[in-house]
Amino acid sequence: MAKTAWSEDPGALLKVGAGFSLASVDSSSTPGLDCDKAGGKALLDEGHAELGDLQERLWAESRFGGIRSVLLVLQAMDTAGKGGIVEHVVGGVDPQGVAVHAFKKPTLEELSHDFLWRIRTRLPAPGLLGVFDRSHYEDVLIARVHSLADPAVIEQRYDAINDFEKRVAASGTTIVKVMLHISPDEQKARLAARLADPKKHWKFSPGDLDERAFWAQYQEAYQVAFEKTSTADAPWFVIPADHKWYARVAVQHLLLDALRGLRLDWPIARYSVSEQLARLADG
Repeated sequence: MAKTAWSEDPGALLKVGAGFSLASVDSSSTPGLDCDKAGGKALLDEGHAELGDLQERLWAESRFGGIRSVLLVLQAMDTAGKGGIVEHVVGGVDPQGVAVHAFKKPTLEELSHDFLWRIRTRLPAPGLLGVFDRSHYEDVLIARVHSLADPAVIEQRYDAINDFEKRVAASGTTIVKVMLHISPDEQKARLAARLADPKKHWKFSPGDLDERAFWAQYQEAYQVAFEKTSTADAPWFVIPADHKWYARVAVQHLLLDALRGLRLDWPIARYSVSEQLARLADG
């Protein structure tokens, strides 16, 4: 067992509520945990078994007609650690029960539909833990920062998102929306580390430096998105992410909370177990 435990429920600590201010969040803090990287890793390792067990129960339920699923939405500035969450948190789950999709620049086909069309096509099927690496929120974040749509259209999108997520939640999908929050100084250090390591050059894009010039505008866009789209059906959680180990443990805990809340159990066999054992013995 890990010697470190949460002193407070991270779900309550990190959830965006009334009066939330992104500017007041210390990206280097570790709310609810008083430990170092080693202690955090111990917690992460400890949680893998339960996360895998709960996801397998969800998958098993779907084999018997269950309709429930879980969707993790990851948003962040570049280098904040979305890939690390997928690898070190979701990566501990049986791959057959996971569906990860990274949303890139919309294709011509996607642009011919409404902005939520491509999102609908990637929602997790029953039994799956779905992960969106970026999502429909790009249409109110980068679109707002770079004026890719009329301001009136962007305002309409917030309501469209809320209605969409309400319907998704009602259909049986538990939505966990996470923003990994890093500082510009931490991002600078991570970008420098990528440039210093030839094995990580593939992760770097000159456009990452271009976007740094819009840091303040992105923070404002996130703040507006939180205020308008953190709902009872799909609340936002803002996780300080200057410490990668903390962000990973926090996201894992949010997923565990979501799965525990489903009160999953193993499906009851639709056949006589004793009869099948007798048949097996006779064979």
